[in-house]
Amino acid sequence: MYSKIIAGTMTWGQWGKKHSKTEMIDTINYCLENNITTFDHADIYGDYTTEADFGNAFTESNITRDAIQLISKCGIQLPGNSRSKLQVKHYNYSKDYIIWSAENSLKNLKTDYLDLLLLHRPSPLMQPEEVAEAISILKKQGKIKNFGVSNFTTSQTELLSQFTNISVNQIEFSLTQHTAMHDGVLDTLMAKKIKPMCWSPLGTVFKDTNEQTTRVHLQLEKLIEKYNATKDQLLLAWILKHPANITPVIGTTTKERLKNAYNATNIHLDIEDWFLILNACQGHEVP
Repeated sequence: MYSKIIAGTMTWGQWGKKHSKTEMIDTINYCLENNITTFDHADIYGDYTTEADFGNAFTESNITRDAIQLISKCGIQLPGNSRSKLQVKHYNYSKDYIIWSAENSLKNLKTDYLDLLLLHRPSPLMQPEEVAEAISILKKQGKIKNFGVSNFTTSQTELLSQFTNISVNQIEFSLTQHTAMHDGVLDTLMAKKIKPMCWSPLGTVFKDTNEQTTRVHLQLEKLIEKYNATKDQLLLAWILKHPANITPVIGTTTKERLKNAYNATNIHLDIEDWFLILNACQGHEVP
């Protein structure tokens, strides 16, 4: 249903590359040419502007709606130019707000339905029955096909799943942030047949220079020739080997990296190499 690699749009607009309509159309087309057909949005991206920028580009791209999958997230109330009356960043998961937010994303994205709607962050004030009621209405009206969550813990996922079907949990997961392998999050998703997606899949490997990332780079360099792969491809292949069937959401708009990302789906790490990479990250062997 979703492509093996998902294009994250957070930096396409005002929060990053500030793509023009022409540039956005070009990026969408390039993604499709490289088998990346799923686009991950959130209402807040670009101070609530990126969805509309994408929708305007998509309308002029002549790409058919059934050729792509659209994901969006709702719930974060973010003070800024678009919502200047807000006093503090907070979450709103009332029935009326979830429905309004989903409908607003549809309007901005110029589409009749979302393939997937996610709650962006868990809220301590979330009423699961009210969330379930909103999702039921949106599904019956054909405005969303599937529902999921993002950044939810095991207990939060367990709670909400008692009231409505959760098909996805989009979490932070990478070689350098792999706590979900140990705190029960991935185990629960596998047990409940909930699909994991992960944001920031390259972690801090290319962002930080420290003992950990130095070890990781040295280990990856030893495997580049064996797999005829780049370092970023090996990091994605490490994620893809996990039996939870995690789908990476990549934030790049660089064409070479987009192409590399999809090609990483054809790399199958040997089990010992997977553990060598993990050991390099942790600085020690597994117990």
